[in-house]
Amino acid sequence: MKKLSVRRRHPLAAVVVLLFALAATGGLYAAFAPAGKAQADETSQSLSKIQEGKKLYEVGCASCHGTGGQGSSDGPSLVGVGAAAVDFQVGTGRMPAATSQGAQEPKKKVTYNQDQIDQLAAYIASLGAGPSVPTKEQYGPDGADIAKGGELFRTNCAQCHNFTGKGGALTKGKYAPSLDGVAPKHIYEAMQTGPQNMPNFPDTTLTSKNKKDIIAYLHAVDSSDTTNPGGLELGGLGPVSEGLFAWIFGLGALIAVAVWVAARTAKAKKS
Repeated sequence: MKKLSVRRRHPLAAVVVLLFALAATGGLYAAFAPAGKAQADETSQSLSKIQEGKKLYEVGCASCHGTGGQGSSDGPSLVGVGAAAVDFQVGTGRMPAATSQGAQEPKKKVTYNQDQIDQLAAYIASLGAGPSVPTKEQYGPDGADIAKGGELFRTNCAQCHNFTGKGGALTKGKYAPSLDGVAPKHIYEAMQTGPQNMPNFPDTTLTSKNKKDIIAYLHAVDSSDTTNPGGLELGGLGPVSEGLFAWIFGLGALIAVAVWVAARTAKAKKS
């Protein structure tokens, strides 16, 4: 009979198998544990931001908007307005409101820094779903169609803001503010949330791409790099102001010349 040959394992084979097992276990841990830890850290940071925002709200906003954002006779409800509304209103200084309130709150010096604004926005967002703060990709110039933006602006916005965004008067002391120098993020948020007298334009009305195009158009007509081939623009207020200028100064100059000619003629006759 042939003897069965038994193949003996190398003495280090068990060590190699153990190392592979440990590596596999470590790989699984590396694949799953950090993601869970990152998610937990993000949740913890969000909760901390909401808590800090609540403290700021109770000091600076609750007297008008209610202790839970439900609103009062001095201020509207903030439930469901979203983080974008807070970032716009507080980021432009319109909120907190001035002591003596007028027809609408004007843009003024900002009270809070950006971190505090983010905390307030996080707290208000926790009260109810609403528009979120847009990302730079949403309002940045990359991929924007300036010509399309001009068409959309003239159709939806020029009635109040003037066709170059210089602003204009409304009824009962209200006004559409100038858009010259306004941050692109705040223009996007204003379209999202419809602050004060402005209607809101959700994505069902103006898509995110449409908003990007409008912002690019406003930058093209109002930036420091913009050149005006027509010369003096008279504030960009349109043909009414330019026509008024022509009547007052042009006709005034003609009258002055006529008076001078008449005076010279009368003097010549006397002599």
